[in-house]
Amino acid sequence: MTKKPQNAFPELPKIPSIAGVRISGVVAGLKDNGEHDLFVAELARGSTVAGTFTRSKCPGMPVEWSKRQLAGGRVRAIVASSGNSNVFTGGQGRQLVENTATVTAKLIGCRKSEVFLASTGIIGEKKNATFVADKVPMGLKALKKTAWHDAALSIMTTDRFPKAAIRKVKIGNVDVMLVGIGKGSQMIAPDMGTMLSFLFTDAKIPAKVLQSCLKRAVDRSFNCISVDSDTSTSDTVLLSATGQVKRQPSIERANNPMLRDFREALDDMTGELARMIIRDGAKKGHFLTCDVIGAESQRAARNIGRSIVDSTLVRVGVAGAEPRVGRIVMAVGKAGERAERDLLGIAIGGIQVAEAGETLPDFDAKTVIKHLKAGQVHFTIDIGIGRGKARVWSAL
Repeated sequence: MTKKPQNAFPELPKIPSIAGVRISGVVAGLKDNGEHDLFVAELARGSTVAGTFTRSKCPGMPVEWSKRQLAGGRVRAIVASSGNSNVFTGGQGRQLVENTATVTAKLIGCRKSEVFLASTGIIGEKKNATFVADKVPMGLKALKKTAWHDAALSIMTTDRFPKAAIRKVKIGNVDVMLVGIGKGSQMIAPDMGTMLSFLFTDAKIPAKVLQSCLKRAVDRSFNCISVDSDTSTSDTVLLSATGQVKRQPSIERANNPMLRDFREALDDMTGELARMIIRDGAKKGHFLTCDVIGAESQRAARNIGRSIVDSTLVRVGVAGAEPRVGRIVMAVGKAGERAERDLLGIAIGGIQVAEAGETLPDFDAKTVIKHLKAGQVHFTIDIGIGRGKARVWSAL
């Protein structure tokens, strides 16, 4: 039986249908434990797509496939399997994705280039070349407009609970919907971690504009989380736009003012999904938010934040409720970004513990320790040299 989400975890919101999208999540027998393991989405003709993928130099076969199809900018189907990642599987693994795309395209009536694939699970385990293709008909038969709960369950592996989020926003005066599901719990590090996320909107947005929106959102969300500093081989985020909304103003540029609210809603929704992944991975109950301000650039701020939350010594200090300011200084210094030691300022839980390049001798250590023990830990690091800022999350 499928594991039920524990009461301590967030329940999925009630998610409405998205015009032009049908989804399913089924128990197809890809896993040995009888849990949901195959996700299928069918999208209306003319739907556009954007994607971001792992930067691992040893990516999975589905990642290679989907990256190649992205140039076409069109999507009619997404097939994601869980339990086996189809990574490090040679020619047999390539044939597996070819077969999956071929079968899906034939059954839906589209080009293979309009079929996107993803997988998550065990690395290096070969399966029969029709392992997923044989199960696609089952997924297509189960397609419904609101099967979001089953869909979210079907992409889980080590996750303790399913993840989904919704947003409603306007483009011009027209209401559009955004829905996203995601998975992730372990092997989570910047460059997206071992995670999948599938995002859908009924807005009409060209693929190049959609790609710009997604890249910004991912850089501010999924690329700003870390659980264990390991980057996966299978990370995939896909954003599909069906264009089914009526009377929406035409959008041709990513910087169109009418798209501002949509971009902010996408940023917010992916941020919510990213924080769910962190919460899932917080096996010791610690959730760390690290704000880096005053950096040379946003990229520099994000890299410094990553260095801090990935530091073993910093994480040990958080877990042990030890206000060791020097460990944070060390992590800033090793990040490889511009920093001036004598300008650095640090606050923990809103308590200033360091300023102008030195630890404050009289900071309230008892309050800081209490904050560290509470589990919801907040660092603010002021680099003091520019206007770059970023927020990074981690779990212990």
